[in-house]
Amino acid sequence: MADVINVSVNLEAFSQAISAIQALRSSVSRVFDCLKDGMRNKETLEGREKAFIAHFQDNLHSVNRDLNELERLSNLVGKPSENHPLHNSGLLSLDPVQDKTPLYSQLLQAYKWSNKLQYHAGLASGLLNQQSLKRSANQMGVSAKRRPKAQPTTLVLPPQYVDDVISRIDRMFPEMSIHLSRPNGASAMLLVTLGKVLKVIVVMRSLFIDRTIVKGYHENVYTEDGKLDIWSKSNYQVFQKVTDHATTALLHYQLPQMPDVVVRSFMTWLRSYIKLFQAPCQRCGKFLQDGLPPTWRDFRTLEAFHDTCRQ
Repeated sequence: MADVINVSVNLEAFSQAISAIQALRSSVSRVFDCLKDGMRNKETLEGREKAFIAHFQDNLHSVNRDLNELERLSNLVGKPSENHPLHNSGLLSLDPVQDKTPLYSQLLQAYKWSNKLQYHAGLASGLLNQQSLKRSANQMGVSAKRRPKAQPTTLVLPPQYVDDVISRIDRMFPEMSIHLSRPNGASAMLLVTLGKVLKVIVVMRSLFIDRTIVKGYHENVYTEDGKLDIWSKSNYQVFQKVTDHATTALLHYQLPQMPDVVVRSFMTWLRSYIKLFQAPCQRCGKFLQDGLPPTWRDFRTLEAFHDTCRQ
């Protein structure tokens, strides 16, 4: 992963500036040599003074000329861009032996990973706070004597309402079929078939989506006893990637006051995978990268991106 830092430096002017510095140093050295040597090689005092002054003035003019040239070149050289992702450590990318000391690329990878971790941790924290899962020792002691904790509203909706919401969503997307079942009582399980591309197992508690597993269209989604297999991963890396992105989407689409909108938004996002193997990446324009199609779909625009191109 080699990210290029934008360095707006005129290399030709930079080389000329180095030469100008060397010329300026030589001019200054000649000035001090002139002062050191003093008045020589003339018989009369007046002749020595005139020769010394003329020689000294020529050296000073040379210093002034070289200094002006250096100032002119310094304006042409420019300066490195200040938009380094890692501030001053971004200058490490200028190391010409990057292959031998890939320190900057490793720092940049760690920086992106920590940013992504912080983003997902924030989403998870917001979700847990909304579901009232945070407790403390004091709260546990006091709440036991007070009223019982109210159940989240998303978990106590009647099954008839859940069936009606899923039925409306099923009619919204002709290319998507949704089969609802309740093998374990009131909790619903959905088998979503998206064209001939993929199948998705959605585990729900009322209208709260608890878990999703994405598999290929021709993969088996049932266990030996005929129940939906909610634990086995897909055998294909592309659908494992889509499963990870679907889990991220569950954290993104959160609106406890309107759970039907959450489910409909998630299904709309899931429907964008109808062209999983046909849509090119919106950033690099390629259909395949490292042998995989663009598996990421933007939550707002639903555009396709490779996992490494979406940053």
